Amino acid sequence: MKGTFAQRHSSVTLFVAFFAVFFFVNGVLAEKAEAKKKEEAIVIGYVSAFSGPLAQFTQSIKFIEEKALPAINKDGGIYIEEYGKKVPVKIIYGDTESNPTKASEIASKMILTDKVDFIVGAWTPTHINTVSAAAERHKIPALMENGPMASWLTGGPYRWSYGNLFVSEKMVKVYIDAWDTVETNKKVGFIFDSNVDGIILSEMTKNQAEARGYTIVDPGRFPAGTKDYTAIIGMFQQQGVDIVVANMITPDFGVAWNQFHQQGFVPKIFTIGKGLHFTTDAIALGGDLGNGLLSEDLWAPSSPYTCSLTGQTAMELTREFEKATGLYGDCTIGYDMSVFEIINDVFTRAGSIDRKKVKKALEETDMDTVYGHIKYNDQHVAEVPVVVSQWQKKDDGTWTKNVLARGEFEDIPLSENKLFFLPGSK
Repeated sequence: MKGTFAQRHSSVTLFVAFFAVFFFVNGVLAEKAEAKKKEEAIVIGYVSAFSGPLAQFTQSIKFIEEKALPAINKDGGIYIEEYGKKVPVKIIYGDTESNPTKASEIASKMILTDKVDFIVGAWTPTHINTVSAAAERHKIPALMENGPMASWLTGGPYRWSYGNLFVSEKMVKVYIDAWDTVETNKKVGFIFDSNVDGIILSEMTKNQAEARGYTIVDPGRFPAGTKDYTAIIGMFQQQGVDIVVANMITPDFGVAWNQFHQQGFVPKIFTIGKGLHFTTDAIALGGDLGNGLLSEDLWAPSSPYTCSLTGQTAMELTREFEKATGLYGDCTIGYDMSVFEIINDVFTRAGSIDRKKVKKALEETDMDTVYGHIKYNDQHVAEVPVVVSQWQKKDDGTWTKNVLARGEFEDIPLSENKLFFLPGSK
């Protein structure tokens, strides 16, 4: 016989109650397990290109990790007051393959699945803008390293994201400061693609250069990945430009610069933004093609700064990197080490892994690093130095950089070597 309505109702109530208790208990246990897991490590997610055309920008991060993490974790890690103990720092990497869509996907996965406590987006607007967007969406403290401030701010205003960034206007100024050190006809040819960097920088460069007496020869914006620069080179040659300035990723620049030589036109000065930061970039051009090219430098080994984690000067850290890798001490060293210095400082002051407390500590950062002094303004930006250097291939076949112009960053010493015209220029 079927039970009465009251009996059936009672059975359903007990059934629901049982599962309510079951899920509650499991939820509590899961929360405790997650809390216990949090006590085991402070997890930092690092999102950048480890493959693809932007992979050069991550060439020093593993070397820096091997220096920085042992210094942070040597006595057990960072003291977290809310746990009453020290907690080690762990870093996990995500390779974007130089793809901004993948950068967004990886950042979201790190936050939602890997449960990182802090996220870093590194190198160029394609990464820092997309990683910042993910951090804002999921409300997690984030630090962006390297990129032009103007491009990054197009994604703002930011609440959770902060950036160690250079100011494009000041970069353009030191470009022109370097050009001013020699005699030219002051005709400047533009090679800027249609990405956000190209659009913003072309306008900035035009305004500043014309104000300082330069004439601009501008063929207009073009798509990144262009393979034929014949028309642009022909225009520059016809109008007799002495100076060319470009902002391109490394593979695109390699294509363009080889075509300049193939078509027999070498300007006196070529300033290439973004595409020639690294020794491997200069070597990859082939032979002596990198000799004499100018590029912005976002950190110099001669910088008079000291690392708060290792006690090394910028030069000492650089020499160790060069000995370990056989590469010239490029700008990534300063950027990458400063990230670890900031993370150590932020979590130490926060005394917590709570996101809001960590964010507040990040906002209040005011410290000296191997990259200089870091303090964030009301737009969440800590401005970092930018100078202009010239690549020089030495007699023994090795490469070096000569700092030619430094703008307002007067604590960075200039090279004794002066600007020289590109070999083969007319």
